[in-house]
Amino acid sequence: MKLLILTQKVDIDDDILGFFHDWIKEFAKHCERVTVVCLQRGRYELPKNVRVLSLGKDEFLRLGKYSGFIRKLVATLRFYNCIIQERKKYDKVFVHMNPEYIVLGGIFWKLGGKKIALWYTHKAVDLKLKLAAKLADIIFTASEESFRLPSRKVKIVGHGINIERFQVQSRAPGVEIINNNKFIIITVGRISPVKDYETMIKAIYILNNQGIKNIELDIIGAVVLKNQESYLNALKDMVEKMQLAEKVKFLGSIPHYKIPEYLGKSDLFINLSKTGSVDKAVLEAMACGCLPLSSNESFKKIIPDELIVAKNNPEKLAEKIREIIGKQKEERDRITQKLRQIVMGNHNLNNLIKTIVKEI
Repeated sequence: MKLLILTQKVDIDDDILGFFHDWIKEFAKHCERVTVVCLQRGRYELPKNVRVLSLGKDEFLRLGKYSGFIRKLVATLRFYNCIIQERKKYDKVFVHMNPEYIVLGGIFWKLGGKKIALWYTHKAVDLKLKLAAKLADIIFTASEESFRLPSRKVKIVGHGINIERFQVQSRAPGVEIINNNKFIIITVGRISPVKDYETMIKAIYILNNQGIKNIELDIIGAVVLKNQESYLNALKDMVEKMQLAEKVKFLGSIPHYKIPEYLGKSDLFINLSKTGSVDKAVLEAMACGCLPLSSNESFKKIIPDELIVAKNNPEKLAEKIREIIGKQKEERDRITQKLRQIVMGNHNLNNLIKTIVKEI
């Protein structure tokens, strides 16, 4: 198979999209040739049968020129140049999370007899997605909640977690999971109101006032949209007013491949995302043996009820955290082992790519 992949960014150092670098490497194992067209290109280390072409966002950012309209126009012209010029070097098309690529190139690919596959995991349904769904031959998604547009083309395949990268960190026999008597809580994701960081901070405040002093909340992530910088500043002000500067730390963006190091030394992962779809960050925590707490309804079918927490309720969240702190190590280990097995069985990157390749 000669595969054309279209995605937003190829950059092993990216905090959010760095995971897709592993996807491309896995595709390369099963394809004669892989051509990747991305909006933005950074550092990458890929096999010889992979070629990466950029639509120019990385150049625009580096040069600091052109208006938004001109950038979009240049990117669109480059897109058509890439898919036309490379047309004899691919026979299948895989579009990752950007249905607009299918809107732009779908007719051309149809006329050329190229099978079109779309990967989409988000609750949002707009005109672009509806048009892309009409043109695509098959649509892959992680869970029932991850694709909200009814279509017979949808195939639920789970997420793709690199279980060789995200694995339980080795610990000396008999060593407790708590680091230096401190209970480390971690959360990973972009800084956005949809992640509900306020509830996490308020829960830490409640626990601190109840005398539980040996806790720390590490927030990994950065602002993606400029208009959300005010939200980050509001969170920092909240931490300052609650006098939690020593307990709540904003670690900023961290390359995706380094996340296992942080998960490995943490005791609890919290996810209060309001996206309504299966968040792969939770699955990555599970793969690393880090207990998750989530208010996301899509995880009710994946993790035990005792790890589901009420939405927008810092008191209930604090109560759940206290329960987990009180669990014996053996009980925590038993739960984390089961959760890792779920990821290995249902969200394994190797199996996912094999399934996608087989289907397209």
